[in-house]
Order: sequence, then C-alpha cells, then structure tokens
Amino acid sequence: MKLDRIDIRILHELQKNGRITNVELAELVHLSPSPCLMRVKKLQQAGFITGYSAQIDLAKLGPTITVFTEVTLKNHRKMDFERFQQAAEKVEEIIECHLISGGYDYLLKFITGSIGDYQAIMERLTDMDIGIDKYFSFVVMKSSFIKTHLPLKTIFPM
Repeated sequence: MKLDRIDIRILHELQKNGRITNVELAELVHLSPSPCLMRVKKLQQAGFITGYSAQIDLAKLGPTITVFTEVTLKNHRKMDFERFQQAAEKVEEIIECHLISGGYDYLLKFITGSIGDYQAIMERLTDMDIGIDKYFSFVVMKSSFIKTHLPLKTIFPM
C-alpha cells in the first residue's frame, strides 16, 4: 500500500490523539467521514496502525527511575543475538531494546521502581548466561521532555 499525503496526515493526527472521533479526524484531514473511516481501516489492515494505548503519567503513580543500559555480548553469532533478544523481551521493565552499531551491541531502556530493582534485574540477566560480556548503566536524573509522537510530516513530506 502506497501512502499519500492524506494518509500521512491521518497517521499524524491519530498518533496525537488516538481517541479522536472519525468526524473530527475527517475535518482535520479535509475528507468526509465515510472516506476517512475507510482510509483508517485500510491503514489498520495494512499494519501501519499497530494499536492504540493510553499515555500514563508515572510521576502520579509513584517514584520510578529510568536507566539506559549499553550491553556488549561475548559472541556475535546470530544465535547469540537471538538468545539475548528473547531473554530481554521477557523482562517487563525493559521497555526498549535496540541493536546498534558502534562500541557496544544493544541499548536498553529500563523503567523500574528503584536502583535496587534495576540492579536485581541486571544480576538476574547476567546470571542467566545469555551472552552478556559487560554492561554500562546511565541513570536518568531528569527528562527535559519526552515526545510521544513521530515526526511523520517532516520525515515523509507530501
């Protein structure tokens, strides 16, 4: 499915407000409601829209910490990467896992209740023998801003 500028605008608006009504969305993208709804359904069926979720204000729930962790694996065979990724995916506190280029193999993003919780997870991962050679932790002191939407209009100008 090839996207046009209206599809990009629909995606842009939906990521800003997933609870927008079809009528409101149609107005914003300059379509009538019926064709707008058809486009949204096509975008969902084609896998461009993978789901809808609520954004939670963690600070209101209680204290948490965010930690970015650089992980280097002992070996670099396909099975080593797969074993590590499968184990990391099972850890609920790991909310992002990126295979990257450069001086280490993975960049992980953790959200936990405390430094102790984070350290316990890392000890468990290193004890699991999933190929971790070394890791470095970076505790976030303050997040100046966090964007929850992708810059679709600038990446895919139409």
